[in-house]
Amino acid sequence: MALGHHEIIPLVDAALREDAPEGDITSMSLIPEDASARALLAAREPGVLAGGEVFACAFTRADPRIDVRLLVRDGEEFASGQPLAEVAGPARGVLRAERIGLNFLQRMCGIATATRAHVRAVEGTGARITDTRKTTPLLRTLERHAVRCGGGQNHRASLSQAFMAKDNHLALAGAGPGALAAALRGARGRLPHTVHMEVEVDSLEQIEEVLSAGVAGTIMLDNFSLEDLRRGVAIIGGRALVEASGGVTLETVREIALTGVDLISVGALTHHVRSLDLGLDMAGAPDADEGPAR
Repeated sequence: MALGHHEIIPLVDAALREDAPEGDITSMSLIPEDASARALLAAREPGVLAGGEVFACAFTRADPRIDVRLLVRDGEEFASGQPLAEVAGPARGVLRAERIGLNFLQRMCGIATATRAHVRAVEGTGARITDTRKTTPLLRTLERHAVRCGGGQNHRASLSQAFMAKDNHLALAGAGPGALAAALRGARGRLPHTVHMEVEVDSLEQIEEVLSAGVAGTIMLDNFSLEDLRRGVAIIGGRALVEASGGVTLETVREIALTGVDLISVGALTHHVRSLDLGLDMAGAPDADEGPAR
C-alpha cells in the first residue's frame, strides 16, 4: 500500500515551489529566523487516513529539521477530534509547508473515506469497487493510493497499461456484421500475450459480438439499467469478467452489485470527491530538548 519517495517528492517539491516561488514573505518578515513551533493535526470530522507520508514529506522538504510524528496509519479510520499527527521544528518551515501538507492530505483522506463507504455498501455481494482514469492530472499516483487505503482496487494506471476499447474506439473500428469481432481479433494479434483486453458496450446487442471475438477478458456494461445489467451478466455467463460503470452513486451501488457484476468502477471516487476537514493548529514553541507535542 505504501507510496515510494520517488513518487511523493517530485509532487511535493513542485507544490512548494508553486506556493512560495520566492519564499514565504509573510513568515520571513514576521517570524524570527530561529523561532520554533509545534502543531497538532486533528480531524474535524470522521474519516479514513490516506497520505500520511505525503503530509510529512511536505514539512521535511520545506525544512529537513522539522520532525513529523504520524499518529494514525494510512487505511485506518479516525474519529472527529482525534489527533492525527504532531509537527515540530523551525517555525518558518512549518508555516511554509502547512497548506501544502493539508491540501494533499485532505483530498487523499476524502478519496479514501468515500471509497470505504462504497466498499462497505457492497459487502457480501462479491463485487469489487475500482477507480477510473478520472483523476486530477499529475496526481493520479496519490489518488490511486488513496483508493487502496479506502479498500478499493485500482483500474488501469494509464493508457499504456491495458487494452480498453471504449465507445469512441468502437465507433472508429469499423461497422457492419462481424466488423467489431474482426477488429478485436486483429488487435489481439498485435498485442503482447500478457495484455488484458477489456471492451465497453452500451447495449445488450453488442455483447454477443464481443464474446464471439474470443479475446475479451472483461466486458464493461456502460450506463445499463439494473434489469439490463442482470441480463448482461446472464448472457456473458462467466466467459468474461463483468464490469458496471456509469452513474454509480453510494445510494445505487449496492443494487448494482446485486445484479451479479464482478466490478463496479466509480469515477466519483476521485472526480467528485470532497476534501475532508482536517486542521493543523499551532501550540507554541517547544523547549530545545523537547520533541513534538504529546
